[in-house]
Amino acid sequence: MAPLDFTRLHPSYQPQFSHFPSRRSTVFSTKGVVATSQPLACQAGLEILNKGGNAADAAVATAAALNVTEPSCTDIFCLFYDAKSKTVKGVNGSGRSPKALTLEYLRSQGITGDTIPLTNLNSVTVPCAAAGWLKTVSEFGSGNLTMREILDPAIRLAREGVPEHELNSNAWQKSEQLIKNASANWKEMMMPDGNPPHASHVMTHSELADTFEAVAEQGREGFYKGRIAQAIVDLVQSGGGAMTLDDLAECDAEVIQPIKYDFKVGDAGDQGISLWECPPNGQGLTALVALGIVEAVESQHGIDVLELPHNSTLYLHILIEALRLAFAARYYVTDPEVVHVPVKELLSKEYLNKRAGLIDLKKAGNITHGDPINSSDTVYLATSDKDGNSCSFIASNYAGFGTGAIPKGTGFTLQNRGTGFTLQEGHPNNIAGGKRPYHTIIPAMVTQNGELLMSYGVMGGFMQPQGHVQVLLNKLRGFSVQSSLDAPRFCISAGLPDTSKKGSESGAGDINSEIWFEDGISPETVDELRKMGHRCEVAEGYARSIAGKGQMIQRVVDPNGRRVWAAGSDLRGDGCAVGQI
Repeated sequence: MAPLDFTRLHPSYQPQFSHFPSRRSTVFSTKGVVATSQPLACQAGLEILNKGGNAADAAVATAAALNVTEPSCTDIFCLFYDAKSKTVKGVNGSGRSPKALTLEYLRSQGITGDTIPLTNLNSVTVPCAAAGWLKTVSEFGSGNLTMREILDPAIRLAREGVPEHELNSNAWQKSEQLIKNASANWKEMMMPDGNPPHASHVMTHSELADTFEAVAEQGREGFYKGRIAQAIVDLVQSGGGAMTLDDLAECDAEVIQPIKYDFKVGDAGDQGISLWECPPNGQGLTALVALGIVEAVESQHGIDVLELPHNSTLYLHILIEALRLAFAARYYVTDPEVVHVPVKELLSKEYLNKRAGLIDLKKAGNITHGDPINSSDTVYLATSDKDGNSCSFIASNYAGFGTGAIPKGTGFTLQNRGTGFTLQEGHPNNIAGGKRPYHTIIPAMVTQNGELLMSYGVMGGFMQPQGHVQVLLNKLRGFSVQSSLDAPRFCISAGLPDTSKKGSESGAGDINSEIWFEDGISPETVDELRKMGHRCEVAEGYARSIAGKGQMIQRVVDPNGRRVWAAGSDLRGDGCAVGQI
């Protein structure tokens, strides 16, 4: 296995090549940067940086603004790189199930399948974003700004109104009936004429502004007690849900220790990089396992994937097979406070080598599959500041606008993250009261020898670990930040490993896995993969959304030793990267 050649990440930022022309340039700044999927949300983060806030403060301000410009935020995860201590820490802001929500209760409500239906209000876990924002600021913030100052840009946007952007308005059209059918309060998420906004239509969100002000002025109690909490409980219980005021009152986010995989690290420990992810209940473990399997394949077959032609048949085949095998480990991902998750074992060289040994370089293998949901309404953002700190931050409602149900007078839709539970006795991720479900949203960071290299993420349900691996390898082979995001991707969609059976770990079963390849991957390559046994489809136009969208900020150094932030925002989204002056 060849050591990683870090001339590909040359300090002067001279990428060797760019296979996929981008309609955007990489953005550079010597101070702070904000990159996300909505331009106006970027401005909120910059405003906080200019007021003396740091990357964590800016991330929360941006996330709140995204809840106005691209409504999607009731659970969050974040990673924060502290430049002084050179450490990576995180926050888990994912909500727990109501304490009274048991498998028996769901069966009594007529739910007979293996998952809670997406529109059933029992799929609503306690909305934890507000607690996550507060925890991020209290643990990692600069201490220079109040919560009111941090949320002020989002409050202004909500009250004054924001013009909708093209891709977001398209998603709103598709979710119109979901929102209108979900609750009597649907008008809070529509234009005055009762229709969803089209591109350039100005949406005001007065109810959401009121919600933000309650959090800004009263902290946790402003959201998890009183008017807002009561509205959430009233709506959930009206649909047969078990949520109570006590469930909300006890909600809090937690500081977490991220997990990592060291990729292409030499014996002296001075080569390679470390990919950091949030631990379970998030699916970041999948990306780490996949990267480990790729490295084991390299060792077993004498291949360096970074030397293979980009998006060539063999390159894609190795990544696809590694990810399919990694998704089998999804069986174990659950709330580690309730059930032990064998993270150490799944990232061990012994396990990774065993899994890599199942890959045939000439044909697709046999791996048991299920049929997960691939849709999500997720926002990802990355921020950095003048002191070298960075925040990788992600928020989500899960499928589309979540349940689409709006608690009266709050201006937001409730998520359906409880759909991530498996309704089977004995399964690690089986529903239980006060438990966090399997979560798809994952922020990422990359370091080398303790120094930050980049903060990045790719949105899109189960696409996220797939995007993390593909975008990371793009960057490591020398692509610019923007081209790393823009390069065409594949997405293993329906047919991921069946998490209802521990047997899926064995790798036995069918290969009826549908893989979507974006327009830009050569038809000849797709045909060759079909001949190897892969079930291939091609995504064009709006269908390319299946490949997710992401952002990235990379730390580079100019010839004079000055730190420079290089940032990009995915062309599949409406957003941008903006530098601080």
